[in-house]
Amino acid sequence: MFEEFLKERRYLNNVSEHTLEWYTLALKWLPNANPTEAELKQMVIRMREKGLKARSINSYRTGINAYLHWMESPHRIPHMKCEQRLLPTFSMDDINKLIAWKPKQFYERRLHTLLLMLADTGCRIDEVLTLKWTDVDFDNLLLTVTGKGNKQRRIPFSFELRRHLFRFKHEHQLVFPTREGKKLMRRNMLRDAKRICRKLGIVPPVRTLHALRHSFAIHYLRKGGSVFHLQKVLGHSSLEMTRRYANLMTEDLQKIHQQVSLLSPR
Repeated sequence: MFEEFLKERRYLNNVSEHTLEWYTLALKWLPNANPTEAELKQMVIRMREKGLKARSINSYRTGINAYLHWMESPHRIPHMKCEQRLLPTFSMDDINKLIAWKPKQFYERRLHTLLLMLADTGCRIDEVLTLKWTDVDFDNLLLTVTGKGNKQRRIPFSFELRRHLFRFKHEHQLVFPTREGKKLMRRNMLRDAKRICRKLGIVPPVRTLHALRHSFAIHYLRKGGSVFHLQKVLGHSSLEMTRRYANLMTEDLQKIHQQVSLLSPR
């Protein structure tokens, strides 16, 4: 039954290989192909005993519930309440250090341009690593990226990023390839990004590459950008996912409070 479900997702829903791998990981937790409600509860308990956090269980829950719906099973795994944590970001000083970095060799210039693109566009790292030169509209300053679920969207980029991209342009099809023109490994770029952060005196945030996406979103809102437009740029399926960035703007709330507090000197 698992194989049939995955086949339908692949051929009828046209999901990506990455999504299929995620479904496979989720379905491995199931005790059998048609679990009872009691078995599903025991499965969640087993997940917790193995050390999985609520957020990870909710991720697997989405895939498992999709399978249960496909099976026409009456049972579902309920959503687990998660602790709301502040998302990791780079400070503006850190971003300025990355911008001011003067790389010398090909590998450094590739990393520098990639980090600037993440900071300038809010793209996911996988969207950037699969980007081709044909997806870059230099004249209209637009990127065509393929996001989750193979959904394409067009997002703007800055004149400054265009300058870096034009200087970095090469003969390979991918914008950020290996020397042989193949796709880069995400973990290798994460390793290199952390290394250059430490070299520049930056403490790399948790989920360093994705933290640039969070930083872009926060800066966008601070500069008066619309939450609705931000949702389109980031490729979020729901507005609720985008609104969580408002919770990160603690510094802005503090500044406003100093202006409106009854105890502030007039």
